[in-house]
Amino acid sequence: MSVEIALRAARVRYGPLEALHGLDLALPAGTVTVLLGRNGAGRSSALRALAGTVPLAAGRVEWRGTDVTRLPAHERARRGLCFVPDLRAVYATLTVAENLDLAAPGRRDEALAAYPELAPLLTHRAGTLSGGERRMLALTRALLSDARVVLVDEPSLGLSAPVAERTYGLLAALARPGGAGGAAVVLAEQRLPPGLPPGSVAYELRRGSLASAGEVLSTDAP
Repeated sequence: MSVEIALRAARVRYGPLEALHGLDLALPAGTVTVLLGRNGAGRSSALRALAGTVPLAAGRVEWRGTDVTRLPAHERARRGLCFVPDLRAVYATLTVAENLDLAAPGRRDEALAAYPELAPLLTHRAGTLSGGERRMLALTRALLSDARVVLVDEPSLGLSAPVAERTYGLLAALARPGGAGGAAVVLAEQRLPPGLPPGSVAYELRRGSLASAGEVLSTDAP
């Protein structure tokens, strides 16, 4: 598997607190990678470092072998990186329709095919939606972005079990070669989600360091 994007000895600090302690992650193309850990383990900081929304105190970010550490977040987005954070992931003052059209102009029907629950809410302002509805709206950016790197922090946040299951299937499809180009799909989760495709990889983080790593054999629900 070819490495699409990577953290190399990455350190992230928030004031006097260090959230990542020299973290190394190699994230392959065409693969779903799950960053596991409790709150405070460093999962969100790792995604933000990859996306460029927090600076590195040390180390580097490499994209296909090129150092992009100093490349700002908007330039990474232009090059094909899509980041869906866990909070503040939609434009609250815009309507659902306006959010969809900003994310993927001319592809509103595809977004509604993924999440038909949004169809009756098109004229509603995003800030008035429930947590689950806002999450679906935010996730359409990832699903329609045609990005090479897709980073999603807690995809199922606020979603019902059936919608969460559908969401994992949609995100997994982005990593399949021939689907959306075999993206590197990276999910931050507290536990392994069900139904991950064969070849998925999991990294467990603890207190900003890598605790374990391995290929996911099966996450089928019992």
